[in-house]
Amino acid sequence: MCVSGDEGAMRASDRAYRALLEEIQSGALRPGAVLGEVEQATRLGVSRTPLREALGRLAADGLVAQQSPRVTVVTDIDATDIRELFQVRRALEETAARLAAERADPAEFSQLADEFAAVDPARDADGYYALIARFDAALDAAVANDYLTAALRTVRTHLVRVRRLARDNPERLAASVAEHRQIAAAIAGADGELAAHATHVHLHNALVSILASLADADVPGAEGADRSALGAA
Repeated sequence: MCVSGDEGAMRASDRAYRALLEEIQSGALRPGAVLGEVEQATRLGVSRTPLREALGRLAADGLVAQQSPRVTVVTDIDATDIRELFQVRRALEETAARLAAERADPAEFSQLADEFAAVDPARDADGYYALIARFDAALDAAVANDYLTAALRTVRTHLVRVRRLARDNPERLAASVAEHRQIAAAIAGADGELAAHATHVHLHNALVSILASLADADVPGAEGADRSALGAA
C-alpha cells in the first residue's frame, strides 16, 4: 500500500484503522468479509501488533467482530440495526438542532440554506455530500458540546455504511436537499422547535427510504419498511 507523506507520520495502527474503516464504509469490505490477521497485516504493510490495535478500535465501533483468536469479520447490518441507529440519531440530532438554533451564527446557517437551495445532487453528487459534511461540521461547532459531538461522530461512522448499502434514489436526494435547507433556515432564524421538528421529519423520511431500498435488495428484516419506520420515527 502506498502511503503519502502526511500518513507516513501517523502511527501504524492509525494507518491500518483508517484504511480498514474506509474500505468497510465504502463497501469494499462487505458484511461477513473475513479479516485474517496475517493477510491483513501483510496487505496493509504493518506488523500484527498495530493491526490488532486497529481491529480493536473497529470492534469498539461495532464494525467488526472477532470470530476466532486470529480471524475477525466485518459485522452484518440489517433493518433492525438501522432502526436502532436511527433511534439514537434522532435523539442526538434533534437535540443538536435545538442547541444550534440557540448558539449558532445566523449568517453561517443562512448561507448554508442558500447553498442547499442551489445544489443539484443529480448533477453534482460530490458537491451535495460535501455540503452535507460542511453542514454537519457547522452544527457540531455551534453546539459546542464535546460529548454530544463525539456521540454524533460514532453514529455518522455507521451512517456512511448504511448509505452505501442503500441504492441512490434521485427523488429522495432532492427531498433531502429541501429538508436540509429547512433545518438550516430554522437554525438561522433561531427557532429551535422548528429546527428540531424539521430534523425529525428529515430523519423519518430518510429511514423510510433506506429501509425500502434495502427491502428491494432483499436485506434481512427490511420487509414492511414503511410500517416499521413509522413506528420508529
